[in-house]
Amino acid sequence: MKSSWLDWMRPYQKEHLQGDISAGLIVAVMLIPQGMAYAMLAGMPPVTGLYAAAIPILIYAMIGSSRQLAVGPVAVVSLLVFAGVSPLAEPGSGEYVTLAVLLMLMVGVIQLLMGVFRLGFITKFFSHAVISGFTSAAAIVIAFSQLKHVVGIPLESSQPAGAATEAVMQFSSWNWAAVGLSAAGIAMILAAKRFIPMMPGPLAAVLLGIGTVIWFNLDGGGVSIIGEVPGGLPALSLPSVTGEAALALLPTALTISFIGFMESFAMAKVIAAKEKQYVSADRELSGLGAANIGGSFFGGFPVTGGFSRSAVNYDAGAKTPLASVITAVLLLLTLQFFTGAFYYLPNAILASVIIVAVYKLIDWREAIALMKLRRADGAVWLITFAATLLIGVEQGIFIGIGASLAVFIWSSAYPHTAELGWLEESGAYRNVKRYPHAEEAEGIFMLRIDAPLYFANAAFVESKIEEGLKARPQTKQVILDFSGVNSIDAVAVHELESWERMLRDREMELKIVDMKGPVRDILRKAGWQENRLYLTMQDSYQTAHIY
Repeated sequence: MKSSWLDWMRPYQKEHLQGDISAGLIVAVMLIPQGMAYAMLAGMPPVTGLYAAAIPILIYAMIGSSRQLAVGPVAVVSLLVFAGVSPLAEPGSGEYVTLAVLLMLMVGVIQLLMGVFRLGFITKFFSHAVISGFTSAAAIVIAFSQLKHVVGIPLESSQPAGAATEAVMQFSSWNWAAVGLSAAGIAMILAAKRFIPMMPGPLAAVLLGIGTVIWFNLDGGGVSIIGEVPGGLPALSLPSVTGEAALALLPTALTISFIGFMESFAMAKVIAAKEKQYVSADRELSGLGAANIGGSFFGGFPVTGGFSRSAVNYDAGAKTPLASVITAVLLLLTLQFFTGAFYYLPNAILASVIIVAVYKLIDWREAIALMKLRRADGAVWLITFAATLLIGVEQGIFIGIGASLAVFIWSSAYPHTAELGWLEESGAYRNVKRYPHAEEAEGIFMLRIDAPLYFANAAFVESKIEEGLKARPQTKQVILDFSGVNSIDAVAVHELESWERMLRDREMELKIVDMKGPVRDILRKAGWQENRLYLTMQDSYQTAHIY
């Protein structure tokens, strides 16, 4: 069942109201510090995190297909914003904000068009190994990007190793008040999560940080605070669009569009499965696209559905998007009346909010599991992780995708094949390497091909046939089991014809069995006679009068 504002508003059930109000309040309390922290991570003024949290979540509630997804700023997307825009302008400057707003508009347009033209399937080409390796490395990059706020001194390097080295070299200059605030913030958030789950740890850390700075006058001692936060509702304005800027931001916009959608859709599916609801990939793209487009007219930066906030929203009792509407209203009230309360908020506390939020994204267990299950997937994880960590977040994701595609091409160009023999106890033909006692008929070489047959792997299959014939010089008949061949291209058809001629010249016969319908259709079009296309291995044997 798809969801829009009419789907859930018209038949709204009163028993859902309490859960929606509770969830909306809790997510709003959670989003205030997170939104400001992720704005800082994105290189934006803190108040833009509230803009990016309030407007898009309201728009998504009207269009999206998930009833519990909480849309807003997230750590990985914020890092991608910083990585894509910082080479073009000084973070925090007016030009930087203008480019980030344009980036949000571009992400929205890309996602909306993908939804309209039903292109959600494209993201399936991003393998799980790539996404896991990327997010794990990005989490480390994000954590180390906050090191300057944790130790309270400026650090030039944007790479984790460089930032850590600088921090160690300047150990004597550390601001220990900032270090203490960061440690206290992390401890409070983790303690609240473990011992008092209903208490919003990030907000408690924010209140602790503000109170400590005021009480001990820490801003006068060098502790960095966010300072003046502009009050009032976000003003409506048109994003500034130039061809040169759009072209420069296009790779980042595409990356955020895909990564943001996959993170959002994955969480939406998890919740929908629990609630036995339906979420549409194309509807999600349209909803996220509209949310980003709408947010760009109010000075935000790219957003998507977040894992942690969506989980909190669901666990707190959200049953309909009304919870998101309530969250948006509370955020707007905060912007209108309470931004002055954040003047003394230390950046060290915002850093602690970010660090706690991203540490759980580092998934070593997934890397180990992939390595155990299939080393090629484990290698893709490691390549993506290393490239993201050592080269850059944007480059890392594309290198990972390239590695994933290379593994796919390699495996399809060198497919699994198996020499077959008759296994009496199971009454079937089996791989003789796995079943050494399977009986191989004299004068017959049987080979099963477990992949589509096309131009890139036809030569490899031919080499396997040659290897088999060399090992069995008395062969009179070659039987190819096509039960694993789902498709065949024109080049491979010509290769089959050349194999047949080659074997005929050697006084051997080629037979093809267990052919699927689409493959049979193509061979018929190529002129192959029906009596040469055997349905089963037994048919080929009976024709040859062997058994």
